[in-house]
Amino acid sequence: MTQVMEPVERVATATKVSLTKIMVLTDFSEVSNVALQHALALARRYDAQICLTHVIAPDSYQLAEPGLAEMTYQKLRQAAERGIADILVSGILRGVPHEVLLEEGYVWPTVERLIKDKEIDLVVTGTHGTGKVKKLLVGSVAEEVFRQAKCAVLTVGPRVKNTAPDEVDLQNILFATDFGPGATRAVEYAFSLAQEHAAQLTVLHVIEEGAVYTRESEKRLRELSIARMKMFMPPESDNWCKVKFRVAFGAAPEEILAEAKDTNADLIVMGAKTRTTFAGHAPLSVAYNVVAKAPCPVVTIRG
Repeated sequence: MTQVMEPVERVATATKVSLTKIMVLTDFSEVSNVALQHALALARRYDAQICLTHVIAPDSYQLAEPGLAEMTYQKLRQAAERGIADILVSGILRGVPHEVLLEEGYVWPTVERLIKDKEIDLVVTGTHGTGKVKKLLVGSVAEEVFRQAKCAVLTVGPRVKNTAPDEVDLQNILFATDFGPGATRAVEYAFSLAQEHAAQLTVLHVIEEGAVYTRESEKRLRELSIARMKMFMPPESDNWCKVKFRVAFGAAPEEILAEAKDTNADLIVMGAKTRTTFAGHAPLSVAYNVVAKAPCPVVTIRG
């Protein structure tokens, strides 16, 4: 998250986040179950519908011999049906409008189609899950989704505690920005959630080449960065939102995670650079490093 001196766009108004349909991608692993709990907490707060979705990907069985491939596919489908039945029987979805989507196809094109067809406002995923069925959301696939989805994506990593409140109530939100493309969309989301929940909002910018700066230049960069961050603020937002601004020098993932710990963040909001070629297969990005290690869920907004 290096310093970029391009102008940033001020948020014109505090646009309220609207959640009416939340897609939850599951592979029936423990982390997917935790992701479902967080999705349900949001659904209860925003009166949203849950679309519980599992995708049977052909690369799980296509490379086998024809007879073995059909047998493998049948086992995968039966396991998926059992996983969905277990969730429904558990009663966790009781009282929340929901539908179940058991789909077949390559994960991202299938998810992209469903987002459009079902008019999804938010996708919720787990990452690092390897449950009863062949992996769906292990690392690279989760990143593939949040780098390409046009809607916001909430990702729950393996370090998020395995319980969620019955209804989401955010006290501390961390918004990390590199002033890059999409920063305005992400900050709108962060400010809206902070207003909705009367939460403390910490706005953080990380300058990664801190070692080459003198104390005086660091001070100057900190002042410039804070001034730029303040430009994000909607008019009169200080009347309804508690905001503090932080500038850190160091490696972006480590500094973001340290700030999340220091502020006891319930949620991290950050932008994610669009990547359609090899999305999810490039070296680990800042966004994915944060998602994989964060102690709380992370909302990413594609730039």
